[in-house]
Amino acid sequence: MDSFLIAGLGNIGEEYEETRHNIGFKILDAFAQKHKVSFDERKRYGAIAELSLKGKHIILLKPSTYMNLSGKAVRYWLTEGKVPLYRLLVIVDDLALPFGSLRLKSSGSDGGHNGLKSLQEILNTTNYPRLRFGIENKFPKGGQVNYVLGQWTDEENKQLPEFITKAVEITESFCLAGIERTMNMYNKK
Repeated sequence: MDSFLIAGLGNIGEEYEETRHNIGFKILDAFAQKHKVSFDERKRYGAIAELSLKGKHIILLKPSTYMNLSGKAVRYWLTEGKVPLYRLLVIVDDLALPFGSLRLKSSGSDGGHNGLKSLQEILNTTNYPRLRFGIENKFPKGGQVNYVLGQWTDEENKQLPEFITKAVEITESFCLAGIERTMNMYNKK
């Protein structure tokens, strides 16, 4: 059975739950809820949920290492789950994209994102799939940290469910149809 590792990046702790930086956790929570599985918080380096989807074994990972050390958790679960790099999908927030935009890529730079920097350092490559969720960059000079660790606005909160549902669809398609077909179907030109 093909195994996939879906790593939603974020920070553990109540104070981070509703922040922009934790969109990876939110998307995995929605994925788990849709497929009626729960996370086991007691696993090594993170909360893990596992399911079978049309013959594919899917491991959902919410790292407990904090964003800056995400690579450690991802490497451990790639090895533990015997998942090849091309079947890893990292879900991450992205300041460079408009709010709610979703972009699936097969590789790319870290774009200044600390979670992706950690992955690049520990996996020693940028060649792994990632789903980028746009959070925009509406902050004053020097305000990036407060912005990404800030809560969603009321207007954003109203729209989030629709975008999260779409991110779950893209994640399912990645596992079932492959990255090329999924990029063709979902990436807006």
